[in-house]
Parts: sequence; structure tokens; C-alpha cells
Amino acid sequence: MTAATHSSLFPHAPGVSQFPAPPRDADAVLDGLDPEQREVATALHGPVCVLAGAGTGKTRAITHRIAYGVRAGILQPSSVLAVTFTHRAAGEMRGRLRQLGAGGVQARTFHSAALRQLQFFWPKAVGGDMPRLLDRKVQLVGEAAARCRIKLDRSELRDATGEIEWAKVTQTVPADYPAAVLRAQREAPRDPAEIGQLYAAYEQLKRDRGVIDFEDVLLLTVGILQERQDVAEQVRRQYRHFVVDEYQDVSPLQQRLLELWLGERDSLCVVGDASQTIYSFTGATPDHLLDFRARHPQATVVKLVRDYRSTPQVVGLANGLLSQARGRAADHRLELVSQRDAGPPPTYTEYGDEPAEAEGTARRVRDLIAAGVPAGEIAVLYRINAQSEIYEQALADAGVPYQLRGAERFFERQEVREAGAALRGAARFGGNDALLDEVADLPSQVRAVLSTTGWTGEPPAGSGAVRDRWESLAALVKLAEDFAAARPGATLADLVAELDERAAAQHAPTVQGVTLASLHAAKGLEWDAVFLVGLTEGMLPITYARTEAQIEEERRLLYVGVTRARCHLSLSWALSRSPGGRPSRRVSRFLGGLRKGGGAGAAGAAGAVGGVERGEAAARGGGVEPLGPVRRRGSRTPARCRVCGATLTAAGEMKLMRCEDCPSDMDEALYGRLWDWRLDQARSLGQPAYCVFTDKTLMAIAEAVPATDGELARIAGVGARKLGRFGTDVLAICAGEDRPGAGAQE
Repeated sequence: MTAATHSSLFPHAPGVSQFPAPPRDADAVLDGLDPEQREVATALHGPVCVLAGAGTGKTRAITHRIAYGVRAGILQPSSVLAVTFTHRAAGEMRGRLRQLGAGGVQARTFHSAALRQLQFFWPKAVGGDMPRLLDRKVQLVGEAAARCRIKLDRSELRDATGEIEWAKVTQTVPADYPAAVLRAQREAPRDPAEIGQLYAAYEQLKRDRGVIDFEDVLLLTVGILQERQDVAEQVRRQYRHFVVDEYQDVSPLQQRLLELWLGERDSLCVVGDASQTIYSFTGATPDHLLDFRARHPQATVVKLVRDYRSTPQVVGLANGLLSQARGRAADHRLELVSQRDAGPPPTYTEYGDEPAEAEGTARRVRDLIAAGVPAGEIAVLYRINAQSEIYEQALADAGVPYQLRGAERFFERQEVREAGAALRGAARFGGNDALLDEVADLPSQVRAVLSTTGWTGEPPAGSGAVRDRWESLAALVKLAEDFAAARPGATLADLVAELDERAAAQHAPTVQGVTLASLHAAKGLEWDAVFLVGLTEGMLPITYARTEAQIEEERRLLYVGVTRARCHLSLSWALSRSPGGRPSRRVSRFLGGLRKGGGAGAAGAAGAVGGVERGEAAARGGGVEPLGPVRRRGSRTPARCRVCGATLTAAGEMKLMRCEDCPSDMDEALYGRLWDWRLDQARSLGQPAYCVFTDKTLMAIAEAVPATDGELARIAGVGARKLGRFGTDVLAICAGEDRPGAGAQE
């Protein structure tokens, strides 16, 4: 598993410094950028919006933008605040900026930046000590439920907590919650009035105990900046330039905080992709990204579409998936253009039941590892965490190492805390520890210490808590090996300091095993090989996605999964839950038409270019200014599916004007009447049935339901002769009239 950056946490540089030398000057910062990335890096004045598709190097573009501004003397490092959504992304951004010679720039999450400001200004703006920050709100929500005499099981408690978080980031007070749910077409886990009551009780409990939660950090910071002009001005004097990554995931509350940071200024660069909006259930909305030009008419808009991550085959499937999308985000989709050489085509596999799917996936994973793909570069992705157990067991049975991502934070796990304490003690008293007498190098010392906490050289059999514990300890061993390779001569104390720093930033090491993760947890990561499993109706889209907006978000979730793959991509589904079960499941509607050539083309649809739109002139129709040739394969103008837009090659598909696998809107009853009529005609004429109309032509008629001669004539396979011979009968049948008698006029 790697972040979507290919950056190494411990870059190897034998014989020299562990980090590469920074670029020699500002111009050297721009070396290696493509034309669109260079445009981002040099657009340092005024509002800038970067629409960046998956794998197009957005982090590279924005870090080089900051570094170029700093190295050119245009931006002061301490005046720049770069904001993103995860500690990992913020840490990675800081690391890249240091390597580019732009240390001193603040790169933080929204919550981290707000918390620092709140802690600093609280004594001045409010007075006294700041309330204690609540680590986990679930327990307090449970107490609030008890106070309201509302019985919640564990799952209901988690859902109710999520609803409170959604209400707060959308700036909804308890009394307004029921109306807000109705307005947002949101399906509450319980009666909205009951959730509103629970929400109010939770807020009262917090006040009684003098605690605040993470959403309060943003709300209170917003409140202080709104009420205290002197505080707002002090923040604005400190930070003059802002960069926001993953802007499509900004909530209304975060947007309000950003506006207060900015004041009347417009030195803002935002980066995002509306097609990767997958967190609307938390209050995120792509509207801020899509409305950026409306709010900032003078903005420069740069589109990044050159995909450096995935092969043309993977990119083609991703483009095809989005070509079926609807809604506002779909109207602004980016057609990616792969910059890599061709790779294997995506595979589609149907299994009889879930255990067979898990076992088949484990076998294919094992085969890839045997072929040389590192286990850490393979991922199995699913819709919900409850799907993981069967894949954990299948991989364990196949002897394949794995890690579970997106569950408990790595450094919060009990075994990791125990291991840290053991390593800390060994670092302090190692000279008197007989355990370390026989080992000299750092990795061996770590193995020796961790053997006292349960680590062994071989993993335990099976899955479950014991295996999870071993995987965590094995990750620490691997981290020690990488750390020692990057820093020859490093001591156990140095490693402990590194672990403490990572724990503070929740920067977990990479485990050299196959990653098991939900599609949400996979966001921002990439692997050489990705297995997307459980792709059935009711799972993707999930059964509770009912509105068009909810279903489209499920489509985007699959798009995120597809674009995690660099080379190998497998999609699978099972027809039943258990062996011998009724095969009643249907493959996900999102795969309709994608199994016949990859949707919009392996290298992107015709006309897909990166470019820049400058200010109001472009908004009035100036369009996109191309910045350089985008490498693509040969193009032509083939027939395309009327459902998904995929290229059609088979004669039968071209007759239907849709892929064989795409959903059919055929009138089954009409098709049956046409079939019977054709049989009568064939018998009367003494000819085979296909001489009247082929099966595909009958299907095309039943889908089109023509009402006139002209509409019937446009269907492939009809033609003037058959129109004159059979047209009257066919149109009568389509109109619902009784089936005409057999016999046709010559």
C-alpha cells in the first residue's frame, strides 16, 4: 500500500544525506512539471481553482506552487496555510515542501489549524482555561440517550452520533434538525424528532461537564473570528495565502471558517475533483468547488487530466463509469488521459456464492504475489467493513499476509502501545538488558524486544484478534528495518523518537501485506493491483441509497475504487450469500456496459484536454486554453452505446445501440407478442424465423416501441423491403392492438 504520491517515508540515498538536495533556485522547482502543473505552480496571484482528476499529480502541482512562490520571494513561508483533510496528507505535504526548500509552511487539517488558533486565542477572547476536548463522543451520546430514555444498541448509537456530527458541520441546531433532514432528503436512523431531542441532551451534557467535541473546535473558532474583529485581524496578518486540498469534501462549516480566515482577500488556491465526492453523509458538498468561479469571476481555473497512475485500460474503465453519471458533479467530470503504457484489461468474475468469491480472490492474490507483485501493493476493497471477515479468513487460509485498514488507529491499538512501552524501556535501560546482549543491529534489537510482547517470526494461523496483533507488531519490525536502512547507525532511542513523532501525527507505517479496506478508507491511496469485490445490487449501490443523488454518490465511490489501481484491476460479485443458496443477486448496475471495451476509451474521450481558463473572459465563452499535447492513442468515431457511451463492435450490439450487458428497457410483453407473430410469419412463408427478423432486431423493436414508419425504419435490420412487407403488422403490435393474423402480403 502506498499513498497516492509514490513518496517514500525513508528515501534511500547511500553515502549521502537521507534527503535529496532541494532545487537550486525557483526556476528549478518547475523542472519536471507538465504544462498544466506548471500553470498551477506559476499562478500565484488571485484566486486559483485546480480541477484535478485521480492520478494527475495534484499534490505535486500544489506543493511546487507553494515552493515556487517561496523560492521566488513572492510568498513568505510563515504566511502560507495549506489545509487538507487527513494528518497523513498534511504530513506528506510538509515533507515535500521541506524537500523543495520551502520549510516553515504550515500544512494542517482544518481541525488542527482551528484547534491551535482556539487554544491561543481562548484566554484573550473568552477568558480562563479552554474546555477539555472530548476524545470520543459515543459514550456521552449514550448517556444523553439514557437521559432521554431512548434505547440504542451499539450500531444505533454509532448512527446517532454520526447524525449529530452531520448536524453540527452543516450548522444545524437541535431544534432545526428535523426540518434540515427533510430538506436534505436525508434518511435519519430514527425518528428525526427523537434525534433532535438526543442532540439537545448531548449538548447540555457537554455544557454541564465543561467539555467540547471536534465539531465544537470549528464552531467556536468561527464564533470567535466572527465576534472579535481584533482576533480575526491578527489571524489574517499571520496568514495571507491559503491552499485547500480535497476541496470537494469541504463542509459548510469548514467553508465558513475558510471565509473568515480570508476576509476580503482572494489569495486562495483550491484543489478538488467533484467526481470524488464520497463523504456527503458527513456534510461534505462539492458545491463550493463547482461554484468557485461564480464566487470568484476573476479566478484562474486549471484542469489536470493527464493520469500518471493508471494504465489506459484502467483509465478507460474509469471514464466509462463516469460517462453514465448524472447530476451536477457529472456535468463537470474530467476525462482522464492515461500517460502509461498499456496493461492487462480489467477482469470481471461472477461467483456462485460469497465464500467462493473470497477464496477465488485469495487465489488470484496469491498468484499475483508469486508473479512478483509485492503483497503490500495489492488491495481488496469492499463497500462496508462487515465484508472484511470472510476475506481475512480466505487470505489467512491461503497463507497470504494482510492488514486491515480503516478500523482502529494504528498507534491507539493496545498491542502497539505495549510494544512502544517495551521499546522505550529497552532504549533507556538497554545496557543492562541481557535480552540485547547477543544482538547488535537495530532491527534485531527490535525483534528481540517485541518477542517479549508476543511477536514471532511466523504469523499465527487464521484470522481474528490474534492475527491482528501479530500484524501490528510485524509492522513495527518492518518500520525498524526501513528506518535502519535510511539512517545507518540509528539507535533504539532514535527509533523510539520516530515512533513518538508518528504517534503524534497518527502516521502509521506501511504493512507489507495485502490491504483490506472499505472504499471510503481507500481514498487517497493506490496499489499496483486492486480487487473490487461484492459488486451487487444492494451492496453497490448500497440498499439504502434511494435518491438519484445518493445513487450517484455510490457510483463515485466505485470510481474512487477503480482509480486506486495502477495496473491490475479485478471486479467480482457473488450470486448468493452461502453455498447452495438461491442465486437471486444481480450484478451492480454500475457495471452495465463496462465489460465490452472500457467505456469512454482507454486514453480518454475525444477532445479531453488539460488547460486553463482565465477570469471572466473564459466564463463568457473563451473556453479552455490548451497547454500542450496530451498523449493519447489513436482515435476514431465508432458507434457508441446509448446507455453508457461505450464503443460498440459486435453487430448485435450495434443493432441494439447498446452493450449486451447494459440495462435493457425492453417491453417484455411486447417482445413476446412480436416473437409469436414472427413464428406465425415464418411458418406461413416456409422460412426460418430469422429471415423475418433476427432476435436482436425484435429486441431493438421492443426497446424502441416505434409508432411510425419512420421510427421503425431507423431500427437496424428493418430496411425498406421489410418495412413495406411487415411494417403495418409490427406497428399494430407495438400500438397494443390484437396480433394480426398470419400471412404477409408479398
